[in-house]
Amino acid sequence: MTVPRPRAPWLIRPAKLPATTPPPLDGAWAPADARIDAAELIAIPGGHPPEDVAVDGAGAVYCGTEDGRLWRYTGEFAELADTGGRPLGIEADPRDGTLIVCDAYRGLLRVTPDGAITDLTRTAAGTPIMMCNNAAIAGDGVVYFSDSSSRFPVSHWRRDLLEHQPNGRVLAYDPASGETSVVANGMYFPNGVALTPDESALLVCETVAHRLSRIDLSSGEVTHLGDLPAYPDNMSAVGDGTFWIALASLRVPIAERLLPHPNVRRIAAVLPQRLQPQPLPHTIVARVDAAGAVLETLHGPTGHYPMLTGVRQAGDTLWLASLTEPALARVALD
Repeated sequence: MTVPRPRAPWLIRPAKLPATTPPPLDGAWAPADARIDAAELIAIPGGHPPEDVAVDGAGAVYCGTEDGRLWRYTGEFAELADTGGRPLGIEADPRDGTLIVCDAYRGLLRVTPDGAITDLTRTAAGTPIMMCNNAAIAGDGVVYFSDSSSRFPVSHWRRDLLEHQPNGRVLAYDPASGETSVVANGMYFPNGVALTPDESALLVCETVAHRLSRIDLSSGEVTHLGDLPAYPDNMSAVGDGTFWIALASLRVPIAERLLPHPNVRRIAAVLPQRLQPQPLPHTIVARVDAAGAVLETLHGPTGHYPMLTGVRQAGDTLWLASLTEPALARVALD
């Protein structure tokens, strides 16, 4: 089964915005540790990129590839299921051993260890979920997840970046009621999400706004925790009150300079992809605390593993995933 792919709007609707300048790569951001450039690459059957990575309690590694397949890796790859869509974020549910899968075209899914797929939700507040992206599971089973864009499917994520508007939202699916509610609206391509240890707040990566934000779950208040030197993608909790963030590319200077020029951005959005602003090869993973303070960073300046979009720590191993590379990667931690 192939899930229908929604059509993207032909024209973007950008506003005139001030140009921005990224913070420098110094202090905790300094590229002193370039271990990503020495990461071991593990090719995935079929040659499709994985985007995110998850590890269950038994140490099995999971990823979903561009062709819709979900894979389990335990020294070798085995196909678990085929969603017919595009799996993005994956979370292992510690309560029952199932996987929560954010499928960009199909919505929020649950996948059992034998590969059976259950559709959990495809709409919220009466509107379709356009780009289900990344999730976090609370102790009571509520799934918090990002719907990155109300206008552009994942196949046209570059248009959302060029439009640079708050098209995204964060949602919550309650398995007890089967209802999906809106946690926060008006976010700039919300992507990775993670719960704080006391589950009182969500940390959210806003890719287009290149920042980490915090949503208080009791009040709904959104706090911006800081400007980032790169575009953040998925994130994952370590389990000790800290979190890893995958940063797919350093910020692109031409994209920053085009913000005051909406007409130029309209033209750029309909140009062939090779003529649009391109991601840079330098990738980063950063470990932060619940207040957004950066504790350490690992870099890949040469682009050995470009467009790094997923990160997961399992013991002394850091597993990495990419939007464009047909392999998982792993790095040993000290």
